[in-house]
Amino acid sequence: MGEDYFGFSWVRNENRKNVTIYVNNPADISVIVIYFLVVLAVGIWAMVRTNRATVGGFFLAGRSMVWWPIGASLFASNIGSGHFVGIAGTGAAAGIAIGGFEWNALVVVIILGWLFVPIYIKAGVVTMPEYLKKRFGGQRIRIYLSVLSLFLYVFTKISADMFAGAIFINQALGLNIYLAVIILLLITALYTVTGGLAAVIYTDTLQTIIMVVGSFILMGFAFNEVGGYENFKDRYMTAIPSVVGVNISEKCYTPRADSFHIFRDPITGDLPWPGLIFGLTIQAAWYWCTDQVIVQRCLSAKNLSHVKAGCILCGYLKLLPMFLMVFPGMISRVLYTDEIACVDPAECDYYCGASVGCSNIAYPKLVVDLMPNGLRGLMLSVMLASLMSSLTSIFNSASTLFTMDIYTKIRPKSKEKELMIAGRVFMLFLIGVSIAWIPIVQSAQSGQLFDYIQSITSYLAPPIAAVFTLAIFCKRVNEPGAFYGLCIGLLVGLARMITEFAYGTGSCVSPSNCPTIICGVHYLYFALILFSLSCILILGISLMTKPIDDKHLYRLCWSLRNNTEERIDLEEDDWTEDQDSDSMQTEEVHEDPSCWKKAYNWFCGFDQGNAPKLTKEQEAELKMKLTDTTEKPLWRNVVNANAIILLTVCIFFHGFFG
Repeated sequence: MGEDYFGFSWVRNENRKNVTIYVNNPADISVIVIYFLVVLAVGIWAMVRTNRATVGGFFLAGRSMVWWPIGASLFASNIGSGHFVGIAGTGAAAGIAIGGFEWNALVVVIILGWLFVPIYIKAGVVTMPEYLKKRFGGQRIRIYLSVLSLFLYVFTKISADMFAGAIFINQALGLNIYLAVIILLLITALYTVTGGLAAVIYTDTLQTIIMVVGSFILMGFAFNEVGGYENFKDRYMTAIPSVVGVNISEKCYTPRADSFHIFRDPITGDLPWPGLIFGLTIQAAWYWCTDQVIVQRCLSAKNLSHVKAGCILCGYLKLLPMFLMVFPGMISRVLYTDEIACVDPAECDYYCGASVGCSNIAYPKLVVDLMPNGLRGLMLSVMLASLMSSLTSIFNSASTLFTMDIYTKIRPKSKEKELMIAGRVFMLFLIGVSIAWIPIVQSAQSGQLFDYIQSITSYLAPPIAAVFTLAIFCKRVNEPGAFYGLCIGLLVGLARMITEFAYGTGSCVSPSNCPTIICGVHYLYFALILFSLSCILILGISLMTKPIDDKHLYRLCWSLRNNTEERIDLEEDDWTEDQDSDSMQTEEVHEDPSCWKKAYNWFCGFDQGNAPKLTKEQEAELKMKLTDTTEKPLWRNVVNANAIILLTVCIFFHGFFG
């Protein structure tokens, strides 16, 4: 399997038609430069404005964030260039059903704000492995979750995001995918600014505003080009490529009869409706309710009402991808039928360098072809910046997980410098694995990026969703049940995933010969089966082993959430005050640091030497603030009423497009 197999050459396919370099005018280049300078300025402003010298300040923005940046940041963290490429591409290939993936989140963000976050706040945790450690004790589950998170980062986030960004660079500059990835990683390295969560949230808010405005403008251009909604529906159903090859089934290149319906046949549908409602909710619960990136933004809120309001804003924003990504992707198929809907492997290779299909270039093609100079540069910079901000946070989280949860277990007495080197070396390893995985991303699930991401999630995430759900809502669940349920669930998921990739996912033209009993079950149904199996295992093993005493569970599960008695932790925290003071003493040797050292300490948020030492009463007061979930009755009623309105809107849209 060399480069030629995937249709790659370092320069770009020599036989590719009309290689045009689009970003070569002063307007586009100026907009890209100004955009990055503004994002950098917002990041530095947020760094200056917030206290990053404490864990609460750096990781939780001092619990001072209000609802609208939280909602915008939740949306921006979720929507990256992978969404613009993947959702638009699947829309171009198969119609509007993929928009149901986004609308499902409208229900799950309510579950996040009303059920999960109150427990995390009351538990007083910063990370998700930390919650499981408090809830179950022991180290096994924490290490397991860290290792699995790293796998999920590589398979679903890093490689998919790099591939998506590379497609944009490839379309705009005509560069080869791998060369584009290397350029992307170099820019990302320069783009990384250590500003803590507050800087990330404020830059995310800016990204969201520009992303939404730019996408609306592109949607306007696209609908204008295609002649309105009714015309678009008619033209989509007849968007058939002129070259269809020999012996290729008609269903491979003809738009689906149910293209404009979300709910599809439970047996023959490409996205069966029971899977879309139930199987997808399990994946969404894992992503929205237990993923560190999402939950961390909610934990930074001033109070619980701001958390809920932020979730509602995010829910309303999640209505938009159907109109801003799915419809434009489908319009792209109408306007560039031969390229986007190509079915003959030689033709597809001719247009985009991927023999399984070119649907992934649907959105980038619209951006570079329809947007005028200046606006094109803005959209490209938003896509790349959203990609790079997600990549930097993923790299940071991944190296932290590896260093603190895995490397310290392998070498418990390693010095701080060794840990920092280990983290950086691991990051390089992670990048290497992710680049090596890109050809599989490109050819999997008929070249539809979003389907690939969702299928991997369906194989690996349901056991985690089962553990968190039962940990919060069933106090009888204990550590052996959770651990063995996770392990057996993982083995079942890996069996499906490895078999599927060993046989290849195939395409409509050349289907995979994977046994039907394994690959014949749709990935959304598989998620449902795996979640149910994991729940049965966790509950069964827990009931056969010793329960955890209530005194260890106060404010860690739903039934004991309002208990005010002091909780006795199952296990002491790894980081104690003694360690803290020792590490501070080593730093205090340099009493009068140079100007460069002061600037470096400020930049990285290390200038806590002058921070006043808190008394025991002040510490208790701060802890109470960080674990407080009280709400003013007026605002509680306002957010509850808005939640009901959001759910009503969700039902209406599902009914209208169902």
